[in-house]
Parts: sequence; structure tokens; C-alpha cells
Amino acid sequence: MNPNEHRKSEPLNYNTVLITGAAGFIGYHLSKRLLENGCSVTGIDNLNSYYDVGLKKARLEMLTPFENFSFFKIDISDKEVMGKIFKSSHFDVVVNLAAQAGVRYSLVNPQAYIDANIVGFVNILECCRHGDVEHLVFASSSSVYGANTKMPFSVHHNVDHPVSLYAASKKANELMSHTYSHLFGLSSTGLRFFTVYGPWGRPDMALFLFTKAILEKNPIKVFNHGRMQRDFTYIDDIIEGVVRVMGRPPEPDPTWNGDDPDPGTSYAKHKIYNIGNNNPVELMEFIATIEKELGKKAEKEFLDLQPGDVVATYADIDDLKKDFGFSPRTPIETGIKRFVAWFKEYYGYEFSTPSSSGLEKPQNLHHVNCFMCSKSSCGILPIFI
Repeated sequence: MNPNEHRKSEPLNYNTVLITGAAGFIGYHLSKRLLENGCSVTGIDNLNSYYDVGLKKARLEMLTPFENFSFFKIDISDKEVMGKIFKSSHFDVVVNLAAQAGVRYSLVNPQAYIDANIVGFVNILECCRHGDVEHLVFASSSSVYGANTKMPFSVHHNVDHPVSLYAASKKANELMSHTYSHLFGLSSTGLRFFTVYGPWGRPDMALFLFTKAILEKNPIKVFNHGRMQRDFTYIDDIIEGVVRVMGRPPEPDPTWNGDDPDPGTSYAKHKIYNIGNNNPVELMEFIATIEKELGKKAEKEFLDLQPGDVVATYADIDDLKKDFGFSPRTPIETGIKRFVAWFKEYYGYEFSTPSSSGLEKPQNLHHVNCFMCSKSSCGILPIFI
């Protein structure tokens, strides 16, 4: 079979799944997919206010009708409560998507990243270790490539030069999970997601902010004067990749050699994969596609590159194709079209004017701008990760 073609996921060989960050963008979509496949899903989320809690609750409202779904409002940094969850139930697979997200926010609230991404993650590892979990799958990020400039980014490249605390915390997750694979035999797989977008997406991400601003005739902030590239990956492709990985815990690589260590594989039951579209898109092309879908031109404010940002991302997905016969394929035009349709329906926009549908407009996309500076009028800074 051509590895670039889609094929059906392998049969699910797990029945009970714990998903952290279940009210988040990726967590919601993964929960829904697994519930529709008949899995018993336990979701946990702390429902913090990094972005609109109403959106998180709306996602949960789409999941609660499933009889095989249960939800607990829990912070993964709470060791005691996390331990109780694992003692009360056994999980075949744990998917850790809970994290403090965002590159720029880590410049102004670093402690949030230590609490969620470091303390929270070691709690996950300890719970999986003592709970006899068959497979831990966790979200890493394309941000770990940091100062690397060799393209495309490969899991076999060294990633020891992060440019944000967020990226460093995600690299730390990869190292911590490998340690538990080595010491305790925990099967773990890290997934480096590349700029995920689509319906129900995060309000701090560029597609959301650009769409909102264009519809409301407000200027958009274009960093590095538009000279940026991102490997935008549609949410359905991300979920397909995650589901396939969940059903196959990694095996030790018999070819791994300590004299020439491969960062992407291991002698332990540990593996890292990129999940990206393998097709970087110029930022100005991305904006033009949004403009075309909305039928409106954006007013652009060109600015310098922001601290913590990288100029380009580009995913090498050869290992994903080789091991799972899968590669993301959704073109940016299709993905943006689907997002814009969802955005207009959810927020009640019609021909750029909010309707009286009773749906709330995207208000208080607060933390990114108000923590970046003291001015309430500076505007939201779009995030690309």
C-alpha cells in the first residue's frame, strides 16, 4: 500500500482510556472519536481561564450525552487527587493532553508551565507506573525544535536548544517519559504536534484571531513582517494519528546504539513521532486563504518577530508513515473553510455582523495581551505553535 494514502485505523485493542485536557481543543476531538468507537473514556480537565472557559464547557456539553463518558474537574498537578482517580479505575491507555499552552505566555507566567507541564506530568508518570497502564501517549510540540534550522524537522535530530520555556517543558516531558520507560518499563509515545487548527480551536491561535478580526474589521498583527512558515495540521489528521499510535505501544529498537544515540528511538519502550502536514505554508498565503474564505481583505499591521517564536516549522513524518501507514493530507483551503463555517455558526456571525442568535461573541480573549503588556488596547498576539 502507498504509505501516503489513508487507511483505516487498526482495530482498537483497548477499552478504557483516560484523557487529560479533555475539555481542550485536541482533547475534545479525541474524546468524541473514541466515544463514537465505543471506548469508555474518562476525561479530566481543570477548566482554567487561560482562554474562554465557556468554550471549554461547550465542548464538554458535546461529550456528556455519551453514556460511556465520565468527567472530573481535576488539576493534574494535584498529586493526591490524581492518585485517587487511578486507584478507583484501571485505564488501558492514558493520553496526556493537559498542559499550559502557548509560547509567549511562558515569558510572563513561567510558573504555570512548571506546575502543569512538569509537576503535572510527573504525576501522570507516577500514576501510570503504579496503575499498570499499558500505554502512555502524550502531547509534545513542534516547539521543541527551537533554534534548529535544518528542514524538515526530524525526530532523529538533536533538540537541545529550545527558545521558550514552553518548548523546554515539552522536551522535559520527552526525557522524563524515557526515564520511566527505562526504569519501570512504561510504554510511552510522545507526539510532536505541528500547528493544529480546525473547528473548536483555541481562541489564542492565529486562525481564530485573524478570522475574528477580519469579520469585525479590525487590524491583524503580522509578525516578522509576514516572513514566516508553519506546517499547519488539520485537527482530524491529528486525531487519526493519535488513534493509530494509541493502539500500538512502542517496542525497543534493537538497532539503537549508545555510541551514536538516536534521539527518536530507544532501547527502551519509548518512541517520538512528528504529526504534521509535511507541507509548510507561508504566513501571507495563510492569511490570503482566510481572506478568500471570508470574502474580505484584512487590514495588516506588520511587526517584528516576537521573542520565543521561530520563523518556520516543517515536519518530517517518515517514521509516522513507515510505522502506521498514515500521513496527514488535509489541504489548508479545506481546513480553513471548515473552521470558518464552524466559527460563524458557533458565534452567530452572518456576513460579518454578529446575529441575535444568543451565542456569545468571542469576548475576553484576555490573557495573552494583558499579560504581555499593561495596555488593555494593545490587541491579542496570535500564537503559532
